[in-house]
Amino acid sequence: MSDTLKTYPAGPVGRVERVRDLMAERGYDAVLVRDEANLRWLTGAEGTFDFTYEFPHAAVITSDELFLHTDSRYYNTFQEHLPQDGPTWKLDMEIIDIPRWVAERVRATRSRTLAIEDSTQLSFYTGLMRGLEDLSAPALIVQMHGDINRMRIVKDAEEIALMRHAQSITDAAFDHMCGFIRAGLTEKQIRTELESFMFENGADGLAFSSIVASGPNTANPHAIPSDRVVEPGDFVLMDYGASYHDYRSDMTRTVVVGEPAAWQREVYDTVRRAHEEVAAQARAGVIGSDMQALAVRIISEAGYGDYFKHGLGHGVGIDIHELPNFGRTYDKPVPAGAVVTNEPGVYLPGKGGVRLEDYGLVTEDGYEPFTRSTHDLVIVG
Repeated sequence: MSDTLKTYPAGPVGRVERVRDLMAERGYDAVLVRDEANLRWLTGAEGTFDFTYEFPHAAVITSDELFLHTDSRYYNTFQEHLPQDGPTWKLDMEIIDIPRWVAERVRATRSRTLAIEDSTQLSFYTGLMRGLEDLSAPALIVQMHGDINRMRIVKDAEEIALMRHAQSITDAAFDHMCGFIRAGLTEKQIRTELESFMFENGADGLAFSSIVASGPNTANPHAIPSDRVVEPGDFVLMDYGASYHDYRSDMTRTVVVGEPAAWQREVYDTVRRAHEEVAAQARAGVIGSDMQALAVRIISEAGYGDYFKHGLGHGVGIDIHELPNFGRTYDKPVPAGAVVTNEPGVYLPGKGGVRLEDYGLVTEDGYEPFTRSTHDLVIVG
């Protein structure tokens, strides 16, 4: 992409400029954006999107105009939250079918090539095609193939600061939970306390639906909290995060209720060793799949290779899963400025499992975790 050697202003002004440079490079007359994470990134309107996949908004970007459509539920919030020092959006809440609204913008701007996101719904696409035909506004519609998502890989200083703050809430929650968890509580009770603490201590929302698992359930990487009662000797795994000004944190810690058994220490130490070796090797330019392979090798050498099957890490930002990845199929270099998780695990069916997850910033010199919680195996209860 053409912006690799160009310096852009921070925030929404620079982000819109990057999109327009892409348009010029690719020959796009207009770009349509509906994904809410992309809209949050482009507009800077924090506290406006609810990320429910309802897709109530649409933006059309041309070389010299910015159009933004919403409805009456969000119009006042946009007016209040669009940054004063950001680009000027022509905001409206016209009562109109959104595909028709987009078609009208295409006709009004005489755009001949419209680029759309890969995630555009088929029903929206067919509605747009019908609208263009009704208006006699012929336009070639092309996919962007994740271009905006790739722009979002490298985080600016404001984004990093928001994620550091989100993680500070998440770390504080772990400290609190280490004093709360005990035998006799259910997984659901632990989740309720965990999420309540984050809301009471500065979180705007949850980064995702919290995972709390105990005993044999910890062998299920994405276990759903249940009514299972925690027993002495159980592992308790918590995978959770806070959302702050629309940016997310992500952390997993596994604790043990009472003195751990020998097998629990062995599994925990194996996962910790894999985690810390990856963190020591990660830096700008590493290939994502190489980081996955490193963790797999360490865990396999300890005899647990059959019990670690998920990806090692993923990007985090406005979305909880973004580019880039520390995963088997990610064969690209990870750039400085990316924020990625590091979360190896071992899961023994019928016994229990361990995951240890930090997330942090990839730099030219290494990996800087935002996470501050200990890597030691914490004994609770």
